[in-house]
Amino acid sequence: MVLQGNIVDILGKRIYKGEVCVENGVITQIRPVNHTIENFILPGFVDAHIHIESSMLVPSEFAKIAVLHGTVATVSDPHEIANVLGVKGVEFMIENGKKVPLKFNFGAPSCVPATSFESAGALIDAEDIKKMMENPDIKYLAEMMNYPGVLFDDPEVLAKMQHAKNNRKPIDGHAPGLRGEELSKYIAAGISTDHECYSYDEALEKLQKGMKIIIREGSAAKNFEALIDLVPTHYEKMMFCSDDKHPDDLLLGHINLLCERAVAKGIDIFKVLQVACINPVKHYGLEVGLLQKGDPADFIVIEDLEKFKVLATYINGALVAKNGTSFVKDLTFDVLNNFNTDLKKTPDFKYLSTAQRIRVIEALDGELVTHLMEAESLIKNGNLVSNTTTDVLKMTVVNRYKNKKPAIAFIKNFGLKEGAIASSVGHDSHNIIAVGVSDEALCKAVNLIIENKGGVCAVTDSEEKIVPLPVAGIMSDKSAQEIGAAYATIDTMAKEMGSSLRAPYMTLSFMALLVIPAIKLSDKGLFDGASFSFTSLEI
Repeated sequence: MVLQGNIVDILGKRIYKGEVCVENGVITQIRPVNHTIENFILPGFVDAHIHIESSMLVPSEFAKIAVLHGTVATVSDPHEIANVLGVKGVEFMIENGKKVPLKFNFGAPSCVPATSFESAGALIDAEDIKKMMENPDIKYLAEMMNYPGVLFDDPEVLAKMQHAKNNRKPIDGHAPGLRGEELSKYIAAGISTDHECYSYDEALEKLQKGMKIIIREGSAAKNFEALIDLVPTHYEKMMFCSDDKHPDDLLLGHINLLCERAVAKGIDIFKVLQVACINPVKHYGLEVGLLQKGDPADFIVIEDLEKFKVLATYINGALVAKNGTSFVKDLTFDVLNNFNTDLKKTPDFKYLSTAQRIRVIEALDGELVTHLMEAESLIKNGNLVSNTTTDVLKMTVVNRYKNKKPAIAFIKNFGLKEGAIASSVGHDSHNIIAVGVSDEALCKAVNLIIENKGGVCAVTDSEEKIVPLPVAGIMSDKSAQEIGAAYATIDTMAKEMGSSLRAPYMTLSFMALLVIPAIKLSDKGLFDGASFSFTSLEI
């Protein structure tokens, strides 16, 4: 195969008219040639940190859409399915991903369960990590969220990291807000990246201390604007990622959209493309071509270097997408699940109290972090209830692995005026999480999730909708188009019920993520991320 266009040589920082020659999936020659073709040929995009599960798609279905946007590879943390199904879940992701051309590069989840303060469906210990690190299909140790374990020299945490070092595989970080001497110790332990920075100054300190910073722009957490101004100076140590991207967003675009936004800000094209295409391959040692002679033929053809409209995507020399059509094939697979709780009753969601003031989780639009606030309680018949006037709504996290009493808290900024929304996508243990205006609505939403063994739903007095997620309770067995359309419909319903959040279900899914401050709810109770301990709802 010979392909002509304007060759974008990112490493050489030049663009010239030429052609790429490919034989047996490998680039045999790139040479200058005079022609009239105006398209551009460049290395494919790489998402430097993503949980494929958050797209609600299995890897093979994710690949169908990602290649349309010029993505040829991902650095994928299967942490979500691991919390549900353990090593077996990781193996499912690897095997499914191998059957399609997109180059998935999976890591070994370092924190399953994420903390001891929640109930997960599985455990991955240091011995499991040792075996996984010896597997060539495992490329790195995924995000070390247990930064207190690193700082206080927890033997199990140190053992997991040592197994990665023994196999010369990178260790990813996860340390939102960590600064100063504690950050220095975290980095000295061998942790090389962070994708959780939500301020310029935090990211700058981490860069100056030797970390590589991954700019995240997902469906809920959006840090592009806060961090992009670091690229002109620090582009050699930065990457792009989506982390968590819902299916309707994935249909619209991927890393290509971040390139468009960065170039629109006047950032040098070669610096932007080094961040998007080159740095992840170099850092993780990926078997992904960089448009060099002898490389795997992984490259894309785009219309221009401003909008980054993808015309064609090639992986190992094979055309996998062209002009909006994906050639990634359909796959059949066994559906794995882990749902073992009975239907609930409305009284299960009561919280009897006489407290006049309560602690409240303040959700922030576009952020994973939350604020701790206080509010006046609303009590009816001795039960703490939602207050739609002040937008302080009752929420619950329900253990989906065994029968336990639901945990109760209150949250602000979801804005619902009727009904409830619920999801079994609840990072990181993926218990059921719901927010509603009444105990009856909460119960109805939670039971709809249980009956379907997973999904995202919205219920009112007159209507109920659910997007079933039968694969581990977090992924669909349908196509991206089907799940994307269904998700968009239920997202609209949540907003019609009053939510003003840009991505209410993605925000909901992070309200049980204890490792992100300041306050969250697990199935075991209200959790203070600052002190890393449980706290009381009542003041």
